[in-house]
Amino acid sequence: MSDSHEMLLNQFLEEKEKANSTDALETLRVKYLGKKGEVTELLKGLGKLPIDEKKIVGAAINELKAKIQKSIEEAMRFFALKEQNAKLNSEKVDITMPGTFVSPGSLHPVTLIANEVSEIFLSMGFFITDGPEIEEEYYNFEALNVPKHHPARDMQDTFYLESGQILRTQTSPMQIRTMEKMPPPLKMIALGKVYRVDSDITHSPMFHQIEGLVVGENVSMSDLKGTMIMFVKEMFGKRPYRFRTSFFPFTEPSAEMDIQCIFCEGKGCNVCKGSGWIEILGCGMVNPKVFEAVNYDTEKYSGFAFGMGIERIAMLRYGINDIRLLYNSDVRFLKQF
Repeated sequence: MSDSHEMLLNQFLEEKEKANSTDALETLRVKYLGKKGEVTELLKGLGKLPIDEKKIVGAAINELKAKIQKSIEEAMRFFALKEQNAKLNSEKVDITMPGTFVSPGSLHPVTLIANEVSEIFLSMGFFITDGPEIEEEYYNFEALNVPKHHPARDMQDTFYLESGQILRTQTSPMQIRTMEKMPPPLKMIALGKVYRVDSDITHSPMFHQIEGLVVGENVSMSDLKGTMIMFVKEMFGKRPYRFRTSFFPFTEPSAEMDIQCIFCEGKGCNVCKGSGWIEILGCGMVNPKVFEAVNYDTEKYSGFAFGMGIERIAMLRYGINDIRLLYNSDVRFLKQF
């Protein structure tokens, strides 16, 4: 190689010593061997030389190019290995260290209670049915003996849609839909979301309700009480309970069932409003007018119905004093279940 070629090689080697990464080497390669690189420009200049010099100078330039290329490839391998080792070390896993705990998650308390309530009634021979949340007024009110002037049908209590339909205020419409399709005897429960214009520490505009219906020959109030007592014992153990007379348009006679307040153990508190008791469900013997709406023989068949809010049961079961906690999505709260 000529002196100029030696100087160019030494220049390259000095710059290579300063390179500390594969990116820096790639920049150096482009500078010397790229399309507009210094060695490439030398090769382009061969055309201007006499024929007798072209072969000698060309060989010298190719020798220079080969040395630079070999030097870059060796350095590339060195830095590539170095960078790979650095990456592997940064990603190194100490298999002797304990693993990172991953929370498996759990079912929501409302889901847990809904499943448990369903299992209790399934064990008594009930079957589960379901229906639409957007409901016709007929199924939600009229077929259940709720007349047009009833307060429950007011705008301040029910969500009305522009279509003339409503968001169901109870799962009771499933009683009518099921009886329209099935002859007696039957034992059904329906569980799902219901909607009411109501919101405070014990009420939510959307909540979950479970409805039950039993129809057959000679079904009596004793059957109703026995079923409800069995449910309460399964759900709450030996906690004291009581029945109170009440009124529902779709049952006659009607009753509400209370259990002793779990927060004050019957002494009286703000949750039970000083009574020592908390209502858990409503029930009663099916009003004959409801049977007439589905063409059941009221002389031959009788039945009872009941309904309860799943959130209310969950609050009592887990000692929750504010229903809004169930919908805040607070992981600290939900982790307790």
